[in-house]
Amino acid sequence: MGQEVLLQMTDISKEFPGVKALDHVSLTVKAGTVHALMGENGAGKSTLMKCLFGIYGKDEGKIFLEGKEVSFKSSKEAMESGVAMVHQELNQALKRSVMDNIWLGRYPTIGGVMVNEKKMYADTKAIFDDLGIDVDPHRIMSTIPVSQRQMVEIAKAVSYNSKVVVFDEPTSSLTEQEVEHLFRIINMLRDRGVGIIYISHKMAEILQISDEVTIMRDGCWVATKSAGELDTATIIKLMVGRELGNQFPIKTNTPGEVYLEVEHLTAQYSQLKDVSFSARRGEILGLAGLDASGRTETLENIFGIATRKSGTIRLGGREVKNRNSRESIRNGFALLTEERRATGIFGILSIRENTVISSLKKHLRAGFILNDKTMRQDTQWSIDAMRTKTPSQHTKIRSLSGGNQQKVILGRWLLTNPEVLLLDEPTRGIDVGAKFEIYQLIIDLANKGKTVLMVSSEMPELLGVCDRILVMSGGRLAGEVDAKSTTQEEIMTLAAKYV
Repeated sequence: MGQEVLLQMTDISKEFPGVKALDHVSLTVKAGTVHALMGENGAGKSTLMKCLFGIYGKDEGKIFLEGKEVSFKSSKEAMESGVAMVHQELNQALKRSVMDNIWLGRYPTIGGVMVNEKKMYADTKAIFDDLGIDVDPHRIMSTIPVSQRQMVEIAKAVSYNSKVVVFDEPTSSLTEQEVEHLFRIINMLRDRGVGIIYISHKMAEILQISDEVTIMRDGCWVATKSAGELDTATIIKLMVGRELGNQFPIKTNTPGEVYLEVEHLTAQYSQLKDVSFSARRGEILGLAGLDASGRTETLENIFGIATRKSGTIRLGGREVKNRNSRESIRNGFALLTEERRATGIFGILSIRENTVISSLKKHLRAGFILNDKTMRQDTQWSIDAMRTKTPSQHTKIRSLSGGNQQKVILGRWLLTNPEVLLLDEPTRGIDVGAKFEIYQLIIDLANKGKTVLMVSSEMPELLGVCDRILVMSGGRLAGEVDAKSTTQEEIMTLAAKYV
């Protein structure tokens, strides 16, 4: 393992209006090592990496790459200098091919005029073969799953022969098998002397893959330690600045009478077929399964944003059609989507606008003028109830951390006073402290008699929060288990039933 210093960031500070995002943070990454970067949402991890990558200009501090001071003005300049970043929120040209996405802005050409498609295909295939990625370079980006798009992004980083590669929450949309594949790629890069910066909230992953761990809190450096010296409890204490007892709140909800009934639900344009189940008032019903098992499709068909071929939905014994999202909201349903950036937030709008957008009718005066006072009050209630970290209600939502964006969306839905909450990966990309708060919120909602359907790729989360778990496989319902008595092995066996 190489030990020479590859990247040195010293006393980096960055301020945004109303918030000091980074306060004299330092980071040292050695060649041939994996250096994990941890902290709660809003701790400054992504901001630090964006300062390195040229997306943000730093206010103070110095950055050295292989001993030479650098200050990248753009991500293009960073990549051409050997620093690549695989972002948590993918930003790809979805209408273009896989190989277009890898070579965009630097196409191989014939005579400097025509794009050399043959070379582009061969170069892409060579990188994919080297990394063990099984994706056709000609495929259109939008036709492949998010997990494969993530792998394409990793291949793009490798194609620059990068000295430093930053992975920002790389496993948030990957299955266990895909995580193992990612770790093989990371180990291969480490063996080649690449310095890896790995941002994740998943403790087990960090302890498995890292050599060193730097922990940040509230924009400040807290500690840098060898991964061998750390355990989960120590990391949590350093991250949140306090002991965090149980990972999950005590379950206090008691499911009542059957409230939601779904019968023979079949989708028009996905593999979802003949799914039937019921959920009770005050119940948290989990949906488990592998990628593309039909979990998300179940929620989308219930909410009416995917076309239903057949099936019946009843609420309190009364049939509801839920033909579109507007009708579903009127019927007391709310859907928190999986892809926060693509289908959850309105990035250019403020916290207030994002919070009240689903409940605007209650803020109308004289039928057409919006009441600024009630919108301000509701937004403040949401910020307080969710403990959202934001400088003000007027801050643009895109400048918040992922976890705080998620809290805003949750608050938005609670203001519609729903009876049924459909939550798709509600804690994806969220730190351990914020996760606990969201779990508590879900249990509190169940205590108030709300029915909660929750999709999660993290089995401990389903076991810790849910009452029952439906297991999906190949678009069908493979089985139902009691969260208190089941095991991860039983769930995985059911998940593989129709694969």
